[in-house]
Amino acid sequence: MAYRRTPAVQRRLEAARVRLLDAATALVAERGYAGCSMAAVAERAEVGTGTVYRYFPNKGELFAEVFRNACSREVAAATAAGALVAADSGSHVNAMVALVQTFAERALMAPTLAYALMAEPVDPLVDIERLAFRESYGDALAAGTRAAIGAGEIPDQDASITGAAIVGAIGEALIMPLAQGSADSKIVPALITFTVRALGGSHDNDTQGHQPGSTVDRLRRG
Repeated sequence: MAYRRTPAVQRRLEAARVRLLDAATALVAERGYAGCSMAAVAERAEVGTGTVYRYFPNKGELFAEVFRNACSREVAAATAAGALVAADSGSHVNAMVALVQTFAERALMAPTLAYALMAEPVDPLVDIERLAFRESYGDALAAGTRAAIGAGEIPDQDASITGAAIVGAIGEALIMPLAQGSADSKIVPALITFTVRALGGSHDNDTQGHQPGSTVDRLRRG
């Protein structure tokens, strides 16, 4: 008869897994991907190295899940910010501005983690999650672009290409500041201006888009 885990055993196993993932995520935020190891994760989680391997056969599988969780959290925060601003302002362009601003500000507040998620050389398994992250973020921007087109806020265009292009531009603009751990205060406003102009928005959108202090601010450190 096959052994079946009791609910209590399953809860303990799941808690241990979460503990390892939390430890690994904290280490990436502090040291980047290259500065992490299975032994370091075990030490941070206060378990033996063998315990880490019991849950994750290799570093690639462990950090693929770390990246998957972190990327999902960032996309969710940016998307939620856009939804809040869309509901408050009725403007899909302003919603996309909020999405971009939230993503950029959260990245700049955690530069080591953001650089690891976006650009640091990683294991191929981790790189798959990075590509999925870019695709998810591009899809969110594409959805906003379609909504803005439908509302007559911006000219007709290929929303998928626009979303992917904005993601690529933001990534390139942030890589060096993230790698250096510092950024000019003008970078986020510049990214906002770029986004509106890339969409083909009006000058009003450019100058009257999302400003600090709106509903999106509650998500910046979420």
